[in-house]
Amino acid sequence: MTTVWLHGSIVAPHRPCPRLLVTPEVWQAAADRLAAGVLSLVSLWGEPGAVHMALADAADLAQLRVLSLPCPDGAYPSVGRAHPPAIRLERAAADLFGLTATGLPDTRPWLDHGRWRPNAPPQPYTFLPSEGDHLHQVPVGPVHAGIIEPGHFRFTADGETVVRLEERLGYTHRGLEALMAGADIDRGARFAGRCSGDSTVAYALAFSHAVEAALDWTPPPRAVWLRALMAELERLANHLGDFGAICNDAAFPIMLANCAVLRETVLREAMACFGHRLMMDRVVPGGVAADLDAAGSTRIAALLADVQQRFSALAGLYDRVASLQDRTVGTGILDPALAQQFAAGGYVGRASGRRCDARRWPGYPPYGDLMFDVPVLAEGDVNARLWIRVREVEQSIRLIEQILPRLPSGPIRAAPPPRGSGEGLALVESFRGDVLAWVRVAGGVIQRCHLRDPSWFQWPLLEVAIHGNIIADFPLCNKSFNCSYAGADG
Repeated sequence: MTTVWLHGSIVAPHRPCPRLLVTPEVWQAAADRLAAGVLSLVSLWGEPGAVHMALADAADLAQLRVLSLPCPDGAYPSVGRAHPPAIRLERAAADLFGLTATGLPDTRPWLDHGRWRPNAPPQPYTFLPSEGDHLHQVPVGPVHAGIIEPGHFRFTADGETVVRLEERLGYTHRGLEALMAGADIDRGARFAGRCSGDSTVAYALAFSHAVEAALDWTPPPRAVWLRALMAELERLANHLGDFGAICNDAAFPIMLANCAVLRETVLREAMACFGHRLMMDRVVPGGVAADLDAAGSTRIAALLADVQQRFSALAGLYDRVASLQDRTVGTGILDPALAQQFAAGGYVGRASGRRCDARRWPGYPPYGDLMFDVPVLAEGDVNARLWIRVREVEQSIRLIEQILPRLPSGPIRAAPPPRGSGEGLALVESFRGDVLAWVRVAGGVIQRCHLRDPSWFQWPLLEVAIHGNIIADFPLCNKSFNCSYAGADG
């Protein structure tokens, strides 16, 4: 990373990348570098009296830095003023910590729905205006049909054509950062694993990596490989479910039925092998909480052969059904330039030409010892996001096939170090994209923890992707993104 403008005092210990205390001038210079595309925003968060920003070199995603700006008067120069991906993060920091981003173009509350301040009546939320003849608004949610998280979508349409979509989220906010402050490490891991339940392994792994970096805590080799196995099983189950659900929203329910069976098969094998369908609380700081015996390895190997054969047939069926292609090809296009600007991860970014995968960049064990491809397409439509999932199913199967015969023997969890202190940051690839965890530990107790879901940068892009499409295609576009409500609400 170019460090000419990164003048500041290094905060130690902060691992594996440096954290720099900077001046407002350096903070503004970083915002300008973000706007120019030289840097990518990894996350932005606050705490009482300070704001932090994690950055990556846009040309080398393995190069990370954290900038910290003291805010003694509760204000700091807005990054969102120059770089729109920061806007919602700055609005959240204002709600959670009362920090004012000077120059922020949108100062409406984000997580606070007007009910956090006692003895104050809730304030109405003002949606952005749209002007033109024959426009009408269609409100959807926050309560939806089926078992789905709450979120409000305000469509402005000209007939059936969407001219603006604005999201209103925050309904699943649970105050995770406040709950983590003062918790011990094991309790913090449980909170992290519940940030977004479909990515519980990824979140627990990111939190564990951050804690281990902060405390210089090394998990045993067997635990490292078991973590990767669980992460790929989680990715496999979610991609199978998404593939069927996207096809269902394109009026092809037989695909949903078949993929639901495959997903259920993966979850049942996870239960049989690790004692929990979602493998929740199985990844812990220092290692893992469940081992895999020889019978479990045999079961998973048989599962892979079954899934590979059946899913290959389903992917071929999708490719041959013209009515499916008619709904997905050219629908919900996300411009590659926007994917790059917002540093969109996962299938959203990779379907729009962005070469990104935290398993490679910055990378973490054992993936450096494994062979896998990072599929990338440039079309940026629903069809591309679906095919990225297909290729990632193939890669997860390939990875698990490599992991099973190479599982080292030995213990599965290392003893924690003496009640140490430090700060750590980690990026882990979930099925949606990169999950960030940043943690400060003192005396074995969590002082602060920040978790950032990939959906923070994907939700705004959904608003753009639906523009010019018809309202009836929103469920299809929405499912092709499949952003997390809970993960973004915190």
